[in-house]
Amino acid sequence: MKGKAFKFGDDVDTDVIIPARYLVTTDIQELAVHCMEDGRTGFANEVNPGDIIVAGRNFGCGSSREHAPLSIKGNQISCVIAKSFARIFFRNCFNCGLPVFECPEASEKIEEGDQIEVDQSTGMIKNITKNETYQAQPIPEFMQQLVSAGGLMEYVKKNM
Repeated sequence: MKGKAFKFGDDVDTDVIIPARYLVTTDIQELAVHCMEDGRTGFANEVNPGDIIVAGRNFGCGSSREHAPLSIKGNQISCVIAKSFARIFFRNCFNCGLPVFECPEASEKIEEGDQIEVDQSTGMIKNITKNETYQAQPIPEFMQQLVSAGGLMEYVKKNM
């Protein structure tokens, strides 16, 4: 995974990630258009496939809606790195096939626009811009399989 960092602060809740007024659809492309629009106008137009969200603590707090990670995934964000995640959001990300990494050091040192590369099997995060590396927990093999399959439902379909 390799892309440009988009930086967010602490306590970014699911209403900021995808405003409640858009919960009338589960269409991932429609959700993607409205991702972060109340917290960062034009976000969906700024990101490119592979880009990475980097945030502070408690990213994804709030409601347990799966629409939030789906809206991020719909923008082809390759992963989210944060100091910490709300537990339900963390699990919903893997259920949707979106890898996430907890890494306080990366969260603090990566800046907006830095070029980042992440190895999900080792948890190694490289800041290409600053020539720095940070170590997150590697994603366990089963969770990597969920991500590779596109999420829990796709994994189950492929393995039945």
